[in-house]
Amino acid sequence: MKLTKNAHACIRLEKDGRSLVIDPGTFNEEDAAVGADAILVTHEHLDHFNEDRLRAGLEANPAAEIWTLKSVADQLSAAFPGRVHTVGHGDTFTAAGFDVQVHGELHAVIHPDIPRITNIGFLVDDGRVFHPGDALTVPDHTVETLLLPVMAPWSKISEVIDYVRELKPQRAYDIHDALLTDLARPIYDMQIGALGGAEHLRLAPGEAADL
Repeated sequence: MKLTKNAHACIRLEKDGRSLVIDPGTFNEEDAAVGADAILVTHEHLDHFNEDRLRAGLEANPAAEIWTLKSVADQLSAAFPGRVHTVGHGDTFTAAGFDVQVHGELHAVIHPDIPRITNIGFLVDDGRVFHPGDALTVPDHTVETLLLPVMAPWSKISEVIDYVRELKPQRAYDIHDALLTDLARPIYDMQIGALGGAEHLRLAPGEAADL
C-alpha cells in the first residue's frame, strides 16, 4: 500500500492500481480527489469537506463513489444518485478494494459553547491505517499506521501524545497540520517522538511512503 500526504488532513492510499482519498477539503489542492476510485469524508468542516473538490473527483471518474456521514451525504446525494453512501459508527464496507470499518460518532470538543457535530474515523484494511478525522477516537482494533491530527483548535500537545500512547501504533504520520508553522514543527516532532512511544513521522504535501 502506498500512502501519499496531501495538504492538511487529506491523504491518498493506493494499492492494486486503485486509489482511495480521505478528506479533500478547502485547504487542499484543487485536484486532491481527481483520479480517486473512492472518497471518504470524516465530517462537514471545510478543512475536510469541500464540495467543489468532491465534485471534481466524481466528475473526473464516473465510477468513483463517496462514503461519508449524513451531514455531508445530504449535500451531494441528489447530484450523484447511487454514488454517495451514508455510513456511521460500526459500519463496514469495501471501497476501491479497501476494506473499511467506521469508528467514532462526535467531533472533539472545541469549546463547551460550540455544539458538537458528528465525526467518523476510517480504519482501513484491518487496521493498517486509521484516519480519525477531528477526534481522538480509539478503535477497538490494533492500528498499524495512525494518521495523527497533530495540531488543531480542539487539542493540545499533551492530548496528542497521550492519544499515541493509548493507540500504540507502529508508526504515526502527522496530518491536520496546515496551521502548524515551520517554527513549531521541531518542537512537536521532538515531544511527540520522545514521549509518544511510537515511530513519529512527517510527510510534506506530495510526499509518499510505502506501508
